[in-house]
Order: sequence, then structure tokens, then C-alpha cells
Amino acid sequence: MLGAWGAWRTSHYVAAGALAAGMLAWAAHEAWPSRELPVALPIVVTSAYDDWTDTLGRREMLSDVLERAGITGREYVSFMKATHALNPRRLQPGLIFEIRRLKGAAVASRLGVRLDPERRLWMTRLAGDSGWKEIVEEIPWTTERLRTTAIIQSNLYDALDAAIPDSFLPLRQRVALAWAIADVYDWEVDFTRDLRPGDRVEVLIERLQSPEGERRFGRILAARVDVAGSPSLAFAYEKSFYDERGRSLRRAFLRAPLRYRHISSRFGGRYHPILRRWRSHQGTDYAAGYGTPVRATADGTVSMVGRNGGYGNVVEIRHANGIRTRYGHLSKFAKGLRVGQRIGQEQTIGYVGSTGLSTGPHLHYEFLVNGRPTNPRRKDFGAGEPVAAKLKAAFDSVRVQLLAELVPTNVPAASPALGAAAARDD
Repeated sequence: MLGAWGAWRTSHYVAAGALAAGMLAWAAHEAWPSRELPVALPIVVTSAYDDWTDTLGRREMLSDVLERAGITGREYVSFMKATHALNPRRLQPGLIFEIRRLKGAAVASRLGVRLDPERRLWMTRLAGDSGWKEIVEEIPWTTERLRTTAIIQSNLYDALDAAIPDSFLPLRQRVALAWAIADVYDWEVDFTRDLRPGDRVEVLIERLQSPEGERRFGRILAARVDVAGSPSLAFAYEKSFYDERGRSLRRAFLRAPLRYRHISSRFGGRYHPILRRWRSHQGTDYAAGYGTPVRATADGTVSMVGRNGGYGNVVEIRHANGIRTRYGHLSKFAKGLRVGQRIGQEQTIGYVGSTGLSTGPHLHYEFLVNGRPTNPRRKDFGAGEPVAAKLKAAFDSVRVQLLAELVPTNVPAASPALGAAAARDD
């Protein structure tokens, strides 16, 4: 009897187990008909940081930007101790700061700013309120050679502006290119007087491009300016410029002591606007914006710095061979300028103003030979050093290569304004 009962109970458990297994199998089939394991939905994580940009406004200081980022008090002191590249006194309005802050935090955890075209600064807050860390990142600009051609209609800048689109060089860089060309031909060509409609300017340059797509003018490699059908070539070599025969384009004296708008009064007789009478004008007046830097036209020694009657603030420089140059109506002098100081050509000595007998901002420039006022625009006091004989073969090799790029034989004379550069810029 007990044996029969045990057998029945065993068979009952077996049947129940089989039924349970069957039900589980059916449930699994209904739940996952594809017979694949279930996959959990992805976990979506929103950003743990707030990122924004802030701009240094006019009449603002670095502390104002840092305050908006929560960097004040002890944090500000710690921040300033950690940075060596960020000079609060030299920041220009419009500077853009990239700021990151942990959500819910009161103090930014990272701040970035572009120091200059080549460097970006990152300031990162260390864990545990243990201060800040400074990292200066070098921006890798790539260099390419491009050629452009401009036809003069009114002046050099307008010609370049018409010939070069923003995609080739932005506005400020086109201005820089115009000044660079004028500097190369500082004595050879007066771009305010010598050029005529139809004259042609060709230039081979290095253009720089950043990873973000920024483009800027690098340097001039070669140039050709046709003035009244007469070409003048310039080739960069060993940090200077030479013509096709290796003669220096540099002269003992610059043609002009500043970048000016126009000549408002030339050497000779003129009607004085303040004294209201005709008198001899013993210099040249260059109209320019207030504060425009004034540069020494040649190497020399400062013989006068100070105020002198109708000249207002004036600087006088003594040069070789009994020559002196005088710069009048300055708003201020270059920092530290003093009598007896040696000055190099193109060194800034002061800034355009309207001191003394002056009706508006301009520079009065005099050129004196043995004490006698002379028209500097009629003088050519010596050329610079030509290419050294031992370097002539190397120069000729560079010149041939640059000339082939500047004036390619496969480009017709009436080629489009951008010539070969346009095709390479697409």
C-alpha cells in the first residue's frame, strides 16, 4: 500500500515538473518569439557641464570676466598665481573666453582664451580646491604659397580689395598685404603718386590657415610692380628683398617715416593756415590718424627729444654724412626715448599728433643736409648691401624658382585677377 502510494506521488511530481517546464517554455516563446536575449534601453546621459563664451567688454578688466565665471576672492588669487601667460594689463576689448562649469557648481572648472594667432591658453581647476593648472596650446597653422594679381584703378589697396575675395584673405589681412607690398617697395615706388590706372601688381605670398579655417597673410616671397609699363621685381632672400640682379631694394633712408593717408603739404613755399601768410615750408607734411606710429627713416642717434615752439613735440635724429631728420607735431614720444640713444631704421620714435602750430593730426618731416633743409623725395642717399658674392649662386637658384611661381608661363597676360591662386584656393 505504501509502495503504491510512493510510486503515485513520484509520478505526480514528475508530471507536475513536466507541466511547469512546458509552461515556462511556452512563456519564453511568447515573450521572445525571435529567441534573442532581451536588450536594455540605452541610458541617456545629458551633459554634466554648462559651456558658454564671454567677451571682454570695453572698459572691462579680466576680473570682470572671471567674476561672471564665479572666480572671485580666493579663487581669483589662486587663478592669477597659476597663470604666467595671461597678462591682465594687455588684454584688448573683444577678447573671447570659453568657459566650462560643472552643473550646479558656483565656480567654473575650465577657462580658455586665444592669446594670439599661434597660442591658446587653457586654465583648468584642480580637484579638491587645490588651485589651477595652466596649459598653453600651440595652434598648428599650415602654410601654402599663393599668387594674386591686381590691376590699379585708383590705389593699391582698392586694387587688392577688388581682386581678392574674403575666402582668399579677410579684410584686415588684405590691408596687411597692401602695407607689406608698400614696405617692400618703400623707396622704389611711391604708391600714392607713381601708380596709374592700368598698372599691374603681382605678388607671391605665403598664406597661413588654422585648423578652424582661419586664414591670414604670412609674408611676401616675390612681387612685381609695373609702373607706366616699367616692371620692378622683388625677391625675398635672407630676411631682405633684392631685385633680379641681387641689388638690395633697401635704401639708407626710407621714402616716408610712417604709413600715411596722403601728403597734405609738400616741400617748398606754401600758405600757412595758422599764420595766414606765405612762407617757405622746409619739410613734408604727412596726413595720418592721431596716434599713428612714426618711424626713424634711417639708423642714427637721437639729438633732440622735447617741445620746441611751432614744432610742438619734436624728435631730431643725427645720421651719417651730416644728415639730420626732424619729426614734429607728435602726440607723444616712444617710451624711454632719450638724447644720445642709438636708433635703428624703422624703429618707432613717436606717434602722430597735432601739437605746436598745427590745425590737425599730421607729421611734419624735415630732411637737413649740413643744416640746410632739403627735399628728401628728390634724394637717394645710397643703396643697401647687395647679395654677397658667396651667396649669389644660391640667390639665383631661389630667384629662378620664385619667378616661375610669380609669373608662370602657362598663365596668359590677361588672366583673371586671382590667377593661379584662385584655382588652388577652391
